[in-house]
Amino acid sequence: MPFLEESYDIAVVGAGHAGCEAALAAARLGFETIMFTVSVDSIALMPCNPNIGGSSKGHLVRELDALGGEMGKNIDKTFIQSKMLNESKGPAVHSLRAQADKQDYTSEMRRVLENTDHLTIRQAEISEILTEPAEEGGEKKRITGVKALSGAVYHCRAVVLATGVYLGARCVYGDVSNPTGPNGLQAANHLTDSLKEHGIEMYRFKTGTPARADRRSIDFSKMEEQFGDKRVVPFSFSTDPETVQREQVSCWLTYTNEKTHEIIRENLDRSPLFSGAIEGTGPRYCPSIEDKVVKFPDKERHQVFVEPEGLYTNEMYLGGMSSSLPEDVQYAMYRTVPGLENVKIVRNAYAIEYDCINPRQLDASLEFKAISGLFSGGQFNGSSGYEEAAVQGFMAGVNAARKLQGKEPVILDRSQAYIGVLIDDLVTKENHEPYRMMTSRAEYRLLLRQDNADLRLRKIGHEIGLVSEEQYQYVLWKEEAIQKEMERLEKRTVGAGEQVQDFLARHNSTLLKSGTTLAELIRRPELGYEALKELDPERPSLPWDVCEQVDINLKYAGYIRRQMQQVTQFKKLESRKLPVDFDYSTVKSLRNEAVQKLNLYQPLNIGQASRISGVSPADISVLMVYLEQAGRR
Repeated sequence: MPFLEESYDIAVVGAGHAGCEAALAAARLGFETIMFTVSVDSIALMPCNPNIGGSSKGHLVRELDALGGEMGKNIDKTFIQSKMLNESKGPAVHSLRAQADKQDYTSEMRRVLENTDHLTIRQAEISEILTEPAEEGGEKKRITGVKALSGAVYHCRAVVLATGVYLGARCVYGDVSNPTGPNGLQAANHLTDSLKEHGIEMYRFKTGTPARADRRSIDFSKMEEQFGDKRVVPFSFSTDPETVQREQVSCWLTYTNEKTHEIIRENLDRSPLFSGAIEGTGPRYCPSIEDKVVKFPDKERHQVFVEPEGLYTNEMYLGGMSSSLPEDVQYAMYRTVPGLENVKIVRNAYAIEYDCINPRQLDASLEFKAISGLFSGGQFNGSSGYEEAAVQGFMAGVNAARKLQGKEPVILDRSQAYIGVLIDDLVTKENHEPYRMMTSRAEYRLLLRQDNADLRLRKIGHEIGLVSEEQYQYVLWKEEAIQKEMERLEKRTVGAGEQVQDFLARHNSTLLKSGTTLAELIRRPELGYEALKELDPERPSLPWDVCEQVDINLKYAGYIRRQMQQVTQFKKLESRKLPVDFDYSTVKSLRNEAVQKLNLYQPLNIGQASRISGVSPADISVLMVYLEQAGRR
């Protein structure tokens, strides 16, 4: 019986945040790309929280944008509230977060995808990956295509798996268990078996989402209103800041209480999380309300963020209260929260279990070690979050394209980007729960700020072919403008005259005993580049983003210098390459655990080896000696 057969360069399986970025990157690089989804209506779906960004996640979105991704541009077009988080702290942890209109976000991303050259969208469930045996003398199988449940075969030279939470998905609350994907969408139930047949190790993870409530049933007078920033900073470096200054909606903050916790404790035996009905491991840093009450018994209350799902719906997201408790218990517990006493639930909270891979099977390029041409990105790699998914999808799509171009993969290291930290953690560390990005995971976070992502990564995006010549030239000009202005301020002196002393007194700053440079004044915590304008009549007219960099670079010069020295040491270890497909049992004096872990992970260099759990500093010393001896031989 004949089946449909088609040929493409690259196939992307999944159309969530990872799949969208992978497909766009591959198609924009000129490769004929097909993107599969179980439902075209689920493209760029936001099945959980209605926002993009947040602590450390905002960094990922800005880095993705600097490289040529789409998420930042899309949220700039569709946000309904925007806020810079952690502004009371240093610039290293400032993170942009925006509430999205969910429907608009999905529609706008779909519009971009549908109008991208070389990109075909197909609603179909992929049930098999197709490979051919390794060439004579080789160990790797090679991807040749994918097969749909209908029997259709799509031949291609590279595949990106970005299945999100759809593989073997099961939504659970109380005794209700539905074999569906998020929001009742169709699950993908056939691909897992094919992956296992190809020797791919699978995990079972879970995540959850809170109930959605009818806005008309909420009493906002009992909650704290949360406003957006007066001056909005866009996510995308190519968005004109003036185009995002618009009226914003409010969010609200309320809290659980002892009565809420009592209801939860009394019904833990009915929670599938605690009864054993759910097997999957959940995210430690995004726990359900049941988890919070059990793990933090002394805490009197937990925050509940009440956020609109969009401008044209009354659905409100009850952030902080994800749950898999039965329907009647959900009603009882939500109605103990101030402002929710008469709440009407539109969609019940639920937990979702799904199949994903053990990411140690991937190289740092996100290609499977055992199957040439098969790449993977997003929650399928054992991570959580829209932003983590999008950056992995982008890198997988770029590296799939570069493989077909015959070029080396793009691998960002831990000193270059949060993206580098995220992927390095996934492929070198044992992850037994969904991985979430956090600023604390980045050793060099003072250098990896969200405000300088374009200076760090635009050149790489241009080299890939996804950043325009105009954007590249602007970054080169910006670098030069920052350097020139910093040099000018280091040389420009002011005396202890009346005007200067009056200025310092007005700003509660210590008066001068003798002359100093403007750069030294900027370094004072209570002053800054903008404040010194009146003492600096020769100041050139510069864009706000240049001024921002000048201010940060001068204020934190000592810390930045120290971190740059640490990066130099880090780079030395990263440059010490280890043999490919090496048998570490041949290295004398390595402990058995280190041999086992090194053979399992096959690190690319000494730096990566040092981050593998079970490999000690003593083992690293042994490896360094071995490399020196091998070099002499």
